[in-house]
Amino acid sequence: MKKIILGLVLSFMALATVLPAAAQCVMCKSQVEAARAEKDDYDVAGLNKGIVYMMTVPYILMGAVGFFWYRRTHPKRPAKF
Repeated sequence: MKKIILGLVLSFMALATVLPAAAQCVMCKSQVEAARAEKDDYDVAGLNKGIVYMMTVPYILMGAVGFFWYRRTHPKRPAKF
């Protein structure tokens, strides 16, 4: 039963990553639509990349803190010969 649930969860996570990510918040989207209405050649690719970049920095920081916390709380095991 646990294997089935784990398989379903992993399948859902794999399918969820395939969907395209729209990184714009509502405020950014309305601002881009207003700018696009004024200018015909307004490109939003840079804006999306910037939003995704700003989103990844907190996850990297949390991962680094978690890694160092784990290493500090779990002592190294002595090598077995």
